[in-house]
Amino acid sequence: MYVPPAFAEDRLPVLHDAIRAARLCTLVTMGSDGLEASHVPVLLDAEAGPHGTLLGHFSKANPQWRRLSAEVPALAIVTGPDAYVTPSWYETKKQTGKAVPTWNYVAVHAYGALELFDDAESLRDVVTRLTERHEAGRPDAWAVSDAPEDFLQGMFKGIVGFRLPIARIEGKWKLSQNRPAEDRAGVVAGLRADGGEAEMAVAALMAEDR
Repeated sequence: MYVPPAFAEDRLPVLHDAIRAARLCTLVTMGSDGLEASHVPVLLDAEAGPHGTLLGHFSKANPQWRRLSAEVPALAIVTGPDAYVTPSWYETKKQTGKAVPTWNYVAVHAYGALELFDDAESLRDVVTRLTERHEAGRPDAWAVSDAPEDFLQGMFKGIVGFRLPIARIEGKWKLSQNRPAEDRAGVVAGLRADGGEAEMAVAALMAEDR
């Protein structure tokens, strides 16, 4: 990922928080048919390894897991809030006219060798942890144990788990850090005026003392 110094985020807790907040990742691997990608929910085990480990699963019907190359690291892409930025919000645009549109966004790239597993105990653990995370706080929360055991065993036979011990991780917080303070203030005000959920999230990040 191209990360100019102004946009670089290398604080591991911040990167981990972004992964937890995003929940879904794009998992890219190199296989016998070239690059392949799947969109999969993941868990982060922050304490496993120097940069943490991602956990999730493929459907066995998805050929990506069969074709991946063990010699080429996998790439997990996680994105945070993003928003269009119009030059009309820049104070310098009013003064000089020298401004163009851009896009503000948050992205995390995690690289590592993908490890596959298909034993029922490990699969149950991953599925249970994913379920507990996303069912938490729901008034009628569903639990893996709600399903009949023979049904669960059949479902486990239809998936393949993966671990991605993170060997390298990089973050890009492109939040107008390269603009003068008055331009940044204009972008924050403009995003808040637009009022969309993503726009408000980007404005909140920009308003933080980074």
